[in-house]
Amino acid sequence: MTSWDIKPQGVQGQLKIVGGHAGELSTALDDLIADMSQAAQYAGTAVPGSAAETRLAGPVAPGHAPPTQKAMGPVAAALGVYLNGRKPELESMTRRIEACVLGAVKATNEYIEGDLDQAKAAQDAARAMNLEVLREQPGGKK
Repeated sequence: MTSWDIKPQGVQGQLKIVGGHAGELSTALDDLIADMSQAAQYAGTAVPGSAAETRLAGPVAPGHAPPTQKAMGPVAAALGVYLNGRKPELESMTRRIEACVLGAVKATNEYIEGDLDQAKAAQDAARAMNLEVLREQPGGKK
């Protein structure tokens, strides 16, 4: 039988390190999205006057101006397409990291549970053997 040598405290320490790096990755992704949004905002448009706005069609409440939307230039559109194209990959990274961490936790817990089960079985076997030895001794209970 293969023997295992897992140190739960070591696994916990490594998971803390991975969790820290996962947090850094999350921060970096949030910063990436914020920076790209800001870049898109300041990239300008193909319309003269980069602050050009388009009035949106649709019903408007009395006394309110129709909503507007800033014109989007080709750079902003390209950044949006890029982020939308990368979104599945970015989401996949976070799901895979989470799955790895949860898998390591579950495997370590199962390992500990197996150790406890084996220890209980060994104690039960020793107890049964001691009772049998006591029964076999002169004057022992039968």
